[in-house]
Amino acid sequence: MAVRTYAQVVGVVLILLGVVGLLLGDELFLGILNIDLVEDLVHLLSGSLLAYIGFGRTDGGTVRSVVGVVGIVYLLVGILGFITPMLFGLIPNGYTIFDNLVHLALGVLGLVVAGVPGRGATARG
Repeated sequence: MAVRTYAQVVGVVLILLGVVGLLLGDELFLGILNIDLVEDLVHLLSGSLLAYIGFGRTDGGTVRSVVGVVGIVYLLVGILGFITPMLFGLIPNGYTIFDNLVHLALGVLGLVVAGVPGRGATARG
C-alpha cells in the first residue's frame, strides 16, 4: 500500500531531521534548511505520528486519513511560510524559500498519496 510506505519513509526522514536539528541548534542545516527548536519539535511529532501509523497495525483508512491531515498541515505551513516567514513569531530565524518548497512538496505529495485508492478499494462512478 503506497500510503503506508509513504507514512513509513516520510515519518523516519522527519524524525531524523528533527534529531539532527536538535543536535545542531539554531543554524541552517546544509545552509538551506531552518532548524529552529519549534521546527525540530514539529518534525519529531509529525514524523513520529507518521511512523507510528505507518509501521503500526492500523487499518488503511486510518493511515490514509492521518497522511491526508498531515499533508494539509504541511501544505498550509508551506503557504504561510511565504506570507509570514517567521510564522507569527514561532520560528525565530524564519523559513527559507527551500523550507517553504519542502513543506509544499510534503503537503501536496501527502494529499496525492492519501487520495489514491489502495488495492481492494472501489472507485465511485
